[in-house]
Amino acid sequence: MLAHAFLALLVTQVPDGNPIALSAKKATAARDAGTPAGVAVKGKADAGVVGVMDAGVAGLADAGPPMAPEVKALVDRMQAFYETTSDFSADFRQDYFYKLSKRTQTSTGTVIFRKPGLMRWDYAKPSPKTFVLAGVKVYMHDPEAKLLTVASIGTSKLSASVTFLFGQGKLADEFAISKKDCGKCTGTLLQLDPLVPDTRFTRILLEVDPKTAQVLKSTVVDPDGSENAIAFLNLKTNTGPAFDGGVGSVDPRFKLTPPPDTQVQDFTLGVGAQPKP
Repeated sequence: MLAHAFLALLVTQVPDGNPIALSAKKATAARDAGTPAGVAVKGKADAGVVGVMDAGVAGLADAGPPMAPEVKALVDRMQAFYETTSDFSADFRQDYFYKLSKRTQTSTGTVIFRKPGLMRWDYAKPSPKTFVLAGVKVYMHDPEAKLLTVASIGTSKLSASVTFLFGQGKLADEFAISKKDCGKCTGTLLQLDPLVPDTRFTRILLEVDPKTAQVLKSTVVDPDGSENAIAFLNLKTNTGPAFDGGVGSVDPRFKLTPPPDTQVQDFTLGVGAQPKP
């Protein structure tokens, strides 16, 4: 979330009962017990992207307090930027700070977003993993474990903290947004406080380029004080290949083709079925 979780933003919803979310919960339990990152294998990538995903559950809220004029102007420009952007890609650096054990785990890779609701996270370090959101399904490929996991996702319930990246949803409908001082920030730091309390996160911080209105960094703060920060580097927009998006067609960048010896756990079609992201 990214993801999220992003957004950064990372920031989409995986239902609590599905296997990918459960793996993240196991990673969190291992974290709280002080288990080294290398032991909780799925905690490396799963807790990062899925943790950001979990931050993006939409809720019902009353209107938030009015934004300061300069904040509203920046938020409006940011939303307009993503409303007029068909796709964007970037390198990313994810730093997950574990409050309890006071350690930070760093991951790097690449990410691609494309309207109307496609995203792909390719982790390179510390271990290769791929997450893809395509339509109403989310995929996680772990090449070292030779495992591909598939689960359903309720895209209609995604928060504006994710959907605004696809040009949909209004952040001000779900968050009280304010500007914060940040001496080390490259851009302007915005703090998003949920209008409806959420047990999975307390706030989201977005560092926004004041010139382009692009999100440069997203940080999701957990209730226990842990922080999932994802910085976007070498951002590129509207560079995707021509794609007609016809019925049954798939943008090749969001199609997973795992090796033949990969075990597939498809919780939408039944274990062993080969998914087609």
